[in-house]
Amino acid sequence: MPVFEINGNSYEVDEDGFLQEPERWNHEVAKDFANTEAITDLTEEHWKVIDYIRNYYLEFGIAPMVRKVCKETGHKLSEIYKLFPSGPAKGACKLAGLPKPAGCV
Repeated sequence: MPVFEINGNSYEVDEDGFLQEPERWNHEVAKDFANTEAITDLTEEHWKVIDYIRNYYLEFGIAPMVRKVCKETGHKLSEIYKLFPSGPAKGACKLAGLPKPAGCV
């Protein structure tokens, strides 16, 4: 299994760089993974999306549909892509410590 190393931390990841040890996730892990998505600073708006996605996943066992993310966080889809340039499925889910969503390329 590949390992992602940064800031003295090592994380087991899949071939697409998604965390394989969800129990290790916390805000510091998200900050480490932000570097893989070319995000240098996680703002309050990033956290609103990341925490929503994470909590939804923990409650329902699946990542929320992007329409739901937009509705519940108050962000337009274009704003989500500004926050997470690789998109809500790849970027936001990766930072939230979720497994790679089905259909995510």
